[in-house]
Amino acid sequence: MKKFLGAAIGNCVHVGGVVNFLRLAEDEGNTTEFLGAAVKIEKLINTIIEIKPHVVSVGYRLTPDAVRPLLNKLKNYIYEKNLKDIEWIFGGTKPVAEIAKEYDFFCKIFDGTEDLDEVINYLRGRNLKETVGNAPQNIIERIEGKYPYPVIRHHFGLPSFEDTYEGIKKIANAKVLDVISIGPDQNAQENFFTPEKMNHDLDGAGGVPLRKVEDFEKLYEASRRGNYPLLRCYSGTAEVFPFAQMLKNTINNAWCAVPLCWYNVLDGRGKREVLDSITESQQLMKWHADRNIPIEVNEAHHWSLRDAHDTIGVVMAYLAAYNAKKMGVKNYIAQYMFNVPPSMHPSMDLAKMLAKIELIESLEDENFKVYRQVRAGLASLSADLDVAKGQLASSTYLAMSIKPHIVHVVGFSEADHAAKSEDVIESCKIVRGVIRSTLHGMVDMTKEQVVENRKNELIEEVRILLNTIKSLYPESKDPFSDPKVLTAIIKRGIIDAPHLRGNKSAKGTLETRIVDGKCMPYSKILGRVVSEKERVTELLNDEMDKSFSA
Repeated sequence: MKKFLGAAIGNCVHVGGVVNFLRLAEDEGNTTEFLGAAVKIEKLINTIIEIKPHVVSVGYRLTPDAVRPLLNKLKNYIYEKNLKDIEWIFGGTKPVAEIAKEYDFFCKIFDGTEDLDEVINYLRGRNLKETVGNAPQNIIERIEGKYPYPVIRHHFGLPSFEDTYEGIKKIANAKVLDVISIGPDQNAQENFFTPEKMNHDLDGAGGVPLRKVEDFEKLYEASRRGNYPLLRCYSGTAEVFPFAQMLKNTINNAWCAVPLCWYNVLDGRGKREVLDSITESQQLMKWHADRNIPIEVNEAHHWSLRDAHDTIGVVMAYLAAYNAKKMGVKNYIAQYMFNVPPSMHPSMDLAKMLAKIELIESLEDENFKVYRQVRAGLASLSADLDVAKGQLASSTYLAMSIKPHIVHVVGFSEADHAAKSEDVIESCKIVRGVIRSTLHGMVDMTKEQVVENRKNELIEEVRILLNTIKSLYPESKDPFSDPKVLTAIIKRGIIDAPHLRGNKSAKGTLETRIVDGKCMPYSKILGRVVSEKERVTELLNDEMDKSFSA
């Protein structure tokens, strides 16, 4: 703990910067004293001699030429009174800060372009000259070093390898994010180890065409600059274990993102049957857990993106975390994708996320730690890029209500084109602006009664669905992690989504409607939305009728 003293000197009455800095210092456990505005140099020096602070923060935001005489006087007093051992900090506008750089007694100069995470790093004793030695290369350390400021992540992968390589350099040098998620094309995900199976007409479709181990190594090398962002990458959809090992060896994969029930015949992103892919995904979780690599199971939003109702989204969020814990994962990254479906009301969206959080974090213990990651829903962003920027900011503001550890920034350009490096940088700056405005005070929307009521309603519905799964498979020792049970409940429609209609591996009969901003199950027989109990009862009765008919 240190003692901080702050003041705006000379005739400067602009104290906002000093006050905010001292508030951040207090949040980090330090003691502070603020002298006020327009403080004379003599008063500042006398106070320093009296209270003996460890750090003195000097602010000045007026004319650059007017600050020089003040700093000259301050310099003379520092040497005359032997105050060089104090940690001197200056804050001002960019032109004034340029003058301050001429004075070697300042150990740090803030010019207003820094974001809160940089200030927090400074207060925690980290030199802001970013080098690989002091920029954590482990996601958990990166989170713990910044929180409550969240780690910033963005997806990046262009159809051209060279453009992706050069883009990563630009993004790293911009120092606007902490994690670059490499997006390989589908050919790479599915056939990296079997290139003879690739359809080269589809090269670059959905991401960057990575074809050699050296391609991954080169992208990692491109990130070794600026603030040394971590790299991570999608999991493979075939040969998943060699792919995982290759990611670990080449880009030091920050964490593994693996679905529980997808990347197979359900979504067409692979040729694996559902049972095989669930079994393999569980083993892939265990593979990473054995190597102490964090896991994200990007499961729940896959159902919501296909218009499954809210209860299914929450259940699958819980089952994803449950399976990760079962496989020995110690650090679990829970992704909360807002705005899916896009027509959900913000209050109901927030309630859904709070229900997920309550259930997922009920699994926490000394061996299982959960980190919250938020993002905007891709389909919610307009093709009008100016409108999309507003939507990205709005979604981020809502998501900050759950105090995330990671913000997965979705590029505002995605509805129009894959994000280029300049789009990534601008999107991250938009999000950082929102974070700056919310981190130290915002309306607590989680306490709204309508949100609380919906959250509790969802938890009750979730319990009904989970109990149904248990009761249907009493022979299973653990139905929530039994691949055969998970496969069966998709086939039977216990877990379903409207977009799966016609898929031979799913029931595909679920109907849903948005009512009062909630995504609800709908019965064509009853002609209205129904509760989860009603939905499951109707589904099982239909099964029974067909069984009797057969």
